Amino acid sequence: MAQTIYIYHTNDVHSHFENWPKIVKFLQERRKEHERNKEAMLLFDIGDFIDRFHPITEATRGKANVELLNELHYDAITIGNNEGITLTHEELNELYEEARFPVLVANLFQQDGKRPAWLRPYELISLSDKITLGVIGVTAPFRKFYELLGWTVVSPFDLLAEMVAEVRKKADFVVLLSHLGINDDEKIAQTVQGIDVIIGGHSHHLLPNGKIVDGTLLCGAGKYGQYIGVVKLDIDEINKPTATASVVDVSMLPDCENTKQQLLVLQQESVRQLEQEKVVELHEDLPLQWFAPSPLSQLLATALKEWCDGDIGMVNAGVLLEPLSKGIVTKKDLHRICPHPINPCKVYLRGDKLKEVILQANTEEMKHFPVKGFGFRGKVMGQMVYDGVELQMEIMKDGSERIYQILINGEALNMDKTYAVATIDMFTFGHFYPEICRAPQKTYYMPEFLRDLLAWKLSNNR
Repeated sequence: MAQTIYIYHTNDVHSHFENWPKIVKFLQERRKEHERNKEAMLLFDIGDFIDRFHPITEATRGKANVELLNELHYDAITIGNNEGITLTHEELNELYEEARFPVLVANLFQQDGKRPAWLRPYELISLSDKITLGVIGVTAPFRKFYELLGWTVVSPFDLLAEMVAEVRKKADFVVLLSHLGINDDEKIAQTVQGIDVIIGGHSHHLLPNGKIVDGTLLCGAGKYGQYIGVVKLDIDEINKPTATASVVDVSMLPDCENTKQQLLVLQQESVRQLEQEKVVELHEDLPLQWFAPSPLSQLLATALKEWCDGDIGMVNAGVLLEPLSKGIVTKKDLHRICPHPINPCKVYLRGDKLKEVILQANTEEMKHFPVKGFGFRGKVMGQMVYDGVELQMEIMKDGSERIYQILINGEALNMDKTYAVATIDMFTFGHFYPEICRAPQKTYYMPEFLRDLLAWKLSNNR
């Protein structure tokens, strides 16, 4: 007997709840419609559903996000890097305690090699007495970051072929939930046999009609809940599937009013909770400028240098979104002015490489560079601010400024000396400063974010 299965999917919502009421109403209505038509419906999320830029996620450490997934009756999810490496080990271990859906990640383990109790590599979903769907989950293997948080993550390419073969023995069709990005999804389709559909995320790719690669259908629904992905799986009498993909633009969809009200209440409760966590009382304002040194950005550069025990501290002013005013400073204030999931790190650079970074950072192009991704939740790079670096400038005939000497802690920069540079992890895996990105020796500090360093510096060192 022929059968049609409808698979709906979301990915990389990143706590952009402005679209969530539309998603809820649409999926609730579609579920009712499929039930009336006696059609099978499944719902998956492909990771990065949480993002600590949002007060609701910050205050609840993602547990409110899990409840939202529960209420919409997701059938399975995988996790992204925002679940995996922006929470402490304990917080991730507890995140899915109340989940009413399986969490699928085949390539994540405890450090003893076992899987945690809240996680499974795959799920078998029986859709009828003749059709079973096998669903596998994988996440991006940010090995160093997971290790610092007490986890072990391996390349999905080390285990997928064997796991797909295992699942294929138990299921008629195999779907991969992949928070790896479109390039890896294509590589998997080319090298791993037996996967019918790859539903992807991480690279925020939008595939309005899917993409066929070596017989496997690749899907992606963009980012921020702007689209809902749909896979229609038509199965004929001999269990041969035909899969097609589409996306639904949610911008013109109606809202679920109950969900809007629920999110409003959650927002108010979360903000109130963050307001109650006092950090310090300031006796004077801490001004901020994006394109010149200022007291607040200088404070963060000093905090980085001290926290990471660096020779110098270096941070772009654009990571701070607003100044701090005289009076009580709370966790709400620090979250508002520094919402990014960005960690401190220490990079070892030889003097000639450090000089290249400083010269590049001082260009007007870099100061006004609009930054997207890599954890950054602001607008532009801004002025590079230092602790331990003095730039001696001269005015050229055309009125421009030129750095003619760089002093490191009062001494001329030594081109052959290696310096410990305390900065932000964004620079180590972005395309901003190649010398930092290519540096062979880096030390990451986790799970602290920049706002945690600000809280530490403000409360203990002022």
